[in-house]
Amino acid sequence: MTDILIVDGDTAFAGQLAESLLEHGFPSDSCDSLSKALGILHTGAFKAVLLGDDLPEGDAVKHLSLIREVPSFPETIIVTRRRDPDIAERAIQGGAWNYITKPLNLQRLLVLLERVITYHTKVHSGFCPVSLRRQGIIGNSRAMLSCLDSVAQAATSDINVLLIGETGTGKELFARSIHKNSTRKNKPFVVVDCAAMPENLAESLLFGHERGAFTSADAPTVGLIKQADQGILFLDEVGELPMSLQKVFLRVLEGRSFRPVGGTREITSDFRLLAATNRDLERMVENEEFRRDLYFRLRGMHIRLPALRDIAEDINEMTCKFIQRHCEKLNMSTKGFSPDFLDELMHYDWPGNVRELIHTLEQALSRAGNDAVLFPRHLPKAIRARIARRAMEPASPDAKPLHHHEIAPPGAFPSLRTYRDQQIAQGEERYLKNLMEITGGDIPSSCSMSGLSRARLYALLKRYGIPRK
Repeated sequence: MTDILIVDGDTAFAGQLAESLLEHGFPSDSCDSLSKALGILHTGAFKAVLLGDDLPEGDAVKHLSLIREVPSFPETIIVTRRRDPDIAERAIQGGAWNYITKPLNLQRLLVLLERVITYHTKVHSGFCPVSLRRQGIIGNSRAMLSCLDSVAQAATSDINVLLIGETGTGKELFARSIHKNSTRKNKPFVVVDCAAMPENLAESLLFGHERGAFTSADAPTVGLIKQADQGILFLDEVGELPMSLQKVFLRVLEGRSFRPVGGTREITSDFRLLAATNRDLERMVENEEFRRDLYFRLRGMHIRLPALRDIAEDINEMTCKFIQRHCEKLNMSTKGFSPDFLDELMHYDWPGNVRELIHTLEQALSRAGNDAVLFPRHLPKAIRARIARRAMEPASPDAKPLHHHEIAPPGAFPSLRTYRDQQIAQGEERYLKNLMEITGGDIPSSCSMSGLSRARLYALLKRYGIPRK
């Protein structure tokens, strides 16, 4: 079975590479465009894609997300003649396994392919423990499963973990899942809310204090750090930790020892550290707003949580579970929801992420009263108004066609790549408008006719501002 697909506009190079790989026990297929590649990938079970140059679609790195949506989830290695550090960084950020340049070092490529295929086989053979305690985490999109895979890895060690994500993405939920799947699961999970901690009381809250340490200290107290002994200390919104405390906390991390306020001897606490933030700590470090040494201490392993708008395919499952959970909590019969209710949820941006979705569903259930089915009219007016506004806004004017009678001002004539991207965008927009017209905006019919997944169709409609009929 072929595990590797070579995609390169230079057919001579692709053919020669395929022969070399076959000689070393790696049979492969090849094609000369991304459009052909996507067709081949959707009909096979490829584990690796070698994405090269000279493609008619332009910059290969821009299309990494399309390959990541292929059902077999192949890993991508960029193979290019361009020695550009910016593009290399962008490729890795976009999900590429590696970025290598031509002429190829065949031995290095063989090692990379061996690792890719081994990793892919391991990940997609279900090695992630089925008994993983999700702690209420819902969703089975690729991004969500990748995060759960990271949770499983983090649970097997005592390394510090930094959870990064927007407000409302469930950072504490993931931290609790790491705790419940670790060897410390029967020990304390202590939360420190760095954003809500008064600076004048911070040391007392963290380290505790002795009797008489200050005016109101009538009795000794045990601080949060000692309470987390043998368990987990979770620093929520660690980016809000005052600079004065960052130095003190760094010393605690290094020695796992501290002195209570007013105390004369140091005590120890064997805790594991998990931290979370919605801020860009790297930029804060560059701006000297966060200590570099503390940042590297925190980031033993990092898990980036996806925003809800990036895992739209999970909204249906989340909605079902949250409605069921809330109805059980209120001891009421579980309600259903209409297809257009789900459509409205899918077309909203969810700036507050999962937390906002939960609150929205609670409001909808309250408004529904005795109604057995939720309809769009049960949603908050602010959300419905936002969706309606977006549906009426004109499509992005970024892609304007160039006609022969139009004269571009000096310096404004686009490059071939820019022009090609504009034409592709216009073609997609026309196709989607026609699709909505033909199907009358019926989403299941549109998905069946176009071959797009429901989530991908919603994303494209949102990108071009195309309303459903």
